[in-house]
Amino acid sequence: MGIDTPEAAGVPAVSGTHAPQSSEDRADRAAATVRGDESTSVAAGGPAGAVRAVKMPLVDRIASAVVTAAPPILVALGMWLGWSDGLLIWQDLLVLAFFYAAIGTGITVGYHRLLTHRSFKCHRVVRAAFAALGSAAAEGPVIDWVATHRKHHQFSDQTGDPHSPQLDLREGWRGQLWGLVHAHIGWVFSDMEVADERRYAPDLLADPLIRFVDRTFVLWVAVGLAAAFGAGAVLTGTTTGGLTAMLWGGAARIFLMHHATFSINSICHAFGRRDYETGDQSRNVFWLAIPTWGEAWHNNHHAFPTSYRHGLTRWQLDPSAAIIRLLELTGLAWDVVRVDPARRARKLSLPAA
Repeated sequence: MGIDTPEAAGVPAVSGTHAPQSSEDRADRAAATVRGDESTSVAAGGPAGAVRAVKMPLVDRIASAVVTAAPPILVALGMWLGWSDGLLIWQDLLVLAFFYAAIGTGITVGYHRLLTHRSFKCHRVVRAAFAALGSAAAEGPVIDWVATHRKHHQFSDQTGDPHSPQLDLREGWRGQLWGLVHAHIGWVFSDMEVADERRYAPDLLADPLIRFVDRTFVLWVAVGLAAAFGAGAVLTGTTTGGLTAMLWGGAARIFLMHHATFSINSICHAFGRRDYETGDQSRNVFWLAIPTWGEAWHNNHHAFPTSYRHGLTRWQLDPSAAIIRLLELTGLAWDVVRVDPARRARKLSLPAA
């Protein structure tokens, strides 16, 4: 069983920190390292002053626009066909539910808790498999996704955060609305300064299997779509059934997963409970817990970034944590990071907002 320390989180010891430290100090350094706000952080890839300005290439902006805009158009087409021509059948909904859960696990367990925050360890082939599964969600190549998320933690709700709803300079409800729009989807299309992968994800750049998955991102998106087609064709015995399953288990699934992830950036930094003092506006939003596979316990996550559990109490449902626990029980995961209850108690906000 892991605990919330640098070693358990898979974060190498930071040079120049040989003085004795309490377990809580080590836990804080682990969280800081994964957030990227240590001056010599491995996750940040070097001294805080060594920052390269990296602009998003035009081709990437166009690709982001297409990947983000195409699914809702196809979903609208699917709804029209389903309701007008009776093409929406139970097999389509089954494929949608299965692929939403399976590929969503690639994002929440793979991209986020394993590769970004190192909440557990596993075999390098399993790491690569999670990266490929997450790639099928069409949320971006794995190294770029991880680097962007680590940058978000470093600058959470401050200048430099790629997708905070708190930074719009306009006052009143217009500023709040535009902040939410930016955090939810606007940042995807903006001419923003993107996270430097050499600074924020050197560990992934050093892994040849992860680099291969990153380079072949489009392949894994296509595999996800083809798998949905195959499942529909098998369930219905028809090519038409395969095509409608690909529409719902592919385009609709991508659309719904995108906006579940986007809601963490927007809603979970604007509405909900703040059980822990984190220095930002991260919130717990209970009604998003299931659609986001446990990621909506976002204030908990910002308080303890390396924890494999985001739902820290019995009633905070967290399917992703249950999957990691199952991997641990079967021997596929180890050094699973847990937060000391006493440390949780010390960090509670009084009263909770």
